[in-house]
Amino acid sequence: MAIIGHDIDIAKEFLLKGELVAIPTETVYGLAGNALNDSAVISIFEVKNRPSFDPLIIHTDSLEKVENYVSEFPEKAKLLANKFWPGPLTLLLPKKQIIPDLVTSGLNNVAVRVPNHPLLLALLRSLPFPIAAPSANPFGYISPTNAQHVNAQLGDKIPYILDGGESDVGIESTILGFENGEAIVYRLGGLAIEDIENVIGKVQLMPHSSSNPKAPGMLKSHYAPRKPLYLEKRETFSVNEDKLTGYLVFDQYIEGIDLKYQRILSKSGDTKEAAHNLFAYLRELDASPVEQIRAEHVPMHGLGPAINDRLQRAAAKE
Repeated sequence: MAIIGHDIDIAKEFLLKGELVAIPTETVYGLAGNALNDSAVISIFEVKNRPSFDPLIIHTDSLEKVENYVSEFPEKAKLLANKFWPGPLTLLLPKKQIIPDLVTSGLNNVAVRVPNHPLLLALLRSLPFPIAAPSANPFGYISPTNAQHVNAQLGDKIPYILDGGESDVGIESTILGFENGEAIVYRLGGLAIEDIENVIGKVQLMPHSSSNPKAPGMLKSHYAPRKPLYLEKRETFSVNEDKLTGYLVFDQYIEGIDLKYQRILSKSGDTKEAAHNLFAYLRELDASPVEQIRAEHVPMHGLGPAINDRLQRAAAKE
């Protein structure tokens, strides 16, 4: 299994050699490699078993460094970057030639962000290149929110996991780009739409795609446990299932069902707390004796739309 530690110098040494390491972010843990090194980028796709048509996000430590890798930076994008970076916002912008086509799956835009995690920012400041870093899990499975999640699934394929504790946000970043001057959200995530619209006005939502996505994280079926997951309204839940069932609920337990088979995302009804707990609780239910999982929709405010997006895709069957 991989070594788990807190030493950015060790992580840096592996990255400089073109190897991969797992890194903490405020959203989820990432599988990181030198974004300017074709061999390292290919390794990311191989280790994750990720299809090459699904582009990657690059990470660096400042807006100024991002400008080294993009050829255009629209005014609205800069407003958002100044407001929300470091943070759970990814911008999709026209790339410079320095960014390999492997990173963008041959597309002209590159997904970039400045993550908000002190250990990772220190590592990024020490590197002479940006890192490409999708979530550190086998492609399609639940994203990891701590070092142990990564080690359980990829520990035999990478040498080092930089341990930064539990991810604060718990779901991936929001991805936003521009088409004909209009702001488009390609992936709902850890930054609420309301917060974005308070800065740049109304945005459009792009539905996810089953093939050839324009941005990372747009595939229809994703973030899924191994066991069947069904997303439905709470009132349709049954206490008399034929199969042993686990329940993922928003803010209230279901009467008549053993509590050990239930996970409550937020007793206070806080969508940020719910997002923080989402992937960890899905993993717990997936590892439990239950044969299937039933999840309820969460309210459509704050990070609710992003949580429902993840649950819908976890329940989707290609």
